[in-house]
Amino acid sequence: MTRKLFGTDGIRGLANTDPMTAEVALKVGMAAGLQFTRDGGVHRVIVGKDTRRSGYMLENALTSGFLAVGMEVVLLGPLPTPAVAMLTRSLRGDLGVMISASHNPFQDNGIKLFGPDGYKLSDETEAEIEARMAGGMDGDRAAPERLGRAWRLDDALGRYAEYCKNTFPRDLTLDGLKIVVDAANGAAYRVAPEALWELGAEVIPISVSPDGYNINKTCGSTSPGAMCRAVVRHGADLGIAFDGDADRLIIADETGTVIDGDQIMALIADAMQRAGTLRGGGVVATVMSNLGLERHLKDRGLQLARTKVGDRYVVEHMREFGFNMGGEQSGHLVLADHATTGDGLIAALQVLAVRAEGGKPMSELGRQFEPVPQLLKNVNFGGGQPLETEAVQTALKEAEQKLGVDGRLVVRKSGTEPVIRIMAEHGDSHLVAAIVGELEQTIRRAGR
Repeated sequence: MTRKLFGTDGIRGLANTDPMTAEVALKVGMAAGLQFTRDGGVHRVIVGKDTRRSGYMLENALTSGFLAVGMEVVLLGPLPTPAVAMLTRSLRGDLGVMISASHNPFQDNGIKLFGPDGYKLSDETEAEIEARMAGGMDGDRAAPERLGRAWRLDDALGRYAEYCKNTFPRDLTLDGLKIVVDAANGAAYRVAPEALWELGAEVIPISVSPDGYNINKTCGSTSPGAMCRAVVRHGADLGIAFDGDADRLIIADETGTVIDGDQIMALIADAMQRAGTLRGGGVVATVMSNLGLERHLKDRGLQLARTKVGDRYVVEHMREFGFNMGGEQSGHLVLADHATTGDGLIAALQVLAVRAEGGKPMSELGRQFEPVPQLLKNVNFGGGQPLETEAVQTALKEAEQKLGVDGRLVVRKSGTEPVIRIMAEHGDSHLVAAIVGELEQTIRRAGR
């Protein structure tokens, strides 16, 4: 059974254009509701969203679909994706839904689904939901007396904030730390600054005024320049930037230098290893993580297990092989002792615990290893299979030969955007630049 609607992170697309229409959302609500309805009792779905204007449309359409098959709908309003996962378990939900396109611009939106255990659905379950949508569901509508009802959970933000704060060591405080918090005008615009302030930090919030259109716009983890400048301007100890749904983060040290997800993973893994809490013998990351991270962990007797790109695949590997830490270079960090999915705020608190305990500046903590020169470029394409052409296949083989055993090459289609991503790394930065440039031109020609 194959999937057509679902990608690496749920369903995603241009708002009010197939598949991100009210009609499709209604069907998703009905099909997903039926998939997770058990015999007898009340069936509950937990629904959150980020701050996109299109979220209103999709929220109402999904809600209608769930109500039509007899589910009770608990609406959270704007909250991070990991809050939906956590509250799905806490509220004994049968299903969790996050309406978000994560780091994409406002005109995109998406639907992410979580099972009752708080984990993202498997490929197989998503395929089954698509099959229900394609098969027609007229006969599955609830009788009038069995229709569901919807209500808003007023203290959702407080519940999530307290949960996150409890992951911070009780014997530590953020007193004396000045922190810039860039919420990307997204889902964490209230909860992240409030939680850090309540733990004692002096918080300088930026990009915390969502208007439905400015999510991720020249701000947040994918555009950290504003955060970096604010850190320097205010003389802050560090900066934290989330993406639109706050399941990832990027950090800036006191000089305004960006610290990526690989360095953050190394920092937290070292702290967990010292504390004796790191399980699985290492860390799970994707093929995009820097070779320097792999070597850093190896020097400490730890392994770096790699998966294909997507935090869901990281989590699947963690669960199967007993790891309790994983993540992506982009800043998705999954700390299984605390969360079932990437959680930017919880990851930030673990970094801040290391900072508060040792007192070392973030510029020192954020340089755990020397990264191998790496270059990533995105090539837009309108359709077709440019990677399958003979010219591109030949170029890929030649590139791998040039990089040899001391380098790596990853070329793949994005699962969330209409782009092909080219990543190469090697000790020779000039060779890396030349190889990526040549591949970029070859793929562009093949995609015309």
